[in-house]
Amino acid sequence: MIKLVFCLTRKDGMSREEFQTYWRETHAPLVASVAETLNIRRYHQLHTVDDAINDRIRASRGGPPSYDGVAELWWDSLETLAAPGQTEAGRAAGATLLEDERRFIDLSRSPLFFTVEHEIVDR
Repeated sequence: MIKLVFCLTRKDGMSREEFQTYWRETHAPLVASVAETLNIRRYHQLHTVDDAINDRIRASRGGPPSYDGVAELWWDSLETLAAPGQTEAGRAAGATLLEDERRFIDLSRSPLFFTVEHEIVDR
């Protein structure tokens, strides 16, 4: 499995609540509507919780400000990830998602990267 991890920072002027509501109620259904076209196996949203608890753990490690959330998307392989980019429907679906992301995500402050998962504990 190949996983995309997308660390999201909201656009300036948007509250975390507004950001997370838009992400969950508007963007998530959009992702779901193109998941088959883009060969997306799984899609998870991880919404950042209360700043006070995050501030304490971040301060204990000298870390940077927290993100507003993290998106995780899975594909079966690099081939299934790349295949939609070879079709008009796949390119259109990707462009639709990017256009919507620009409405609520500060893309310049939202790193994303592909990973391979190594499960260590599963209780």
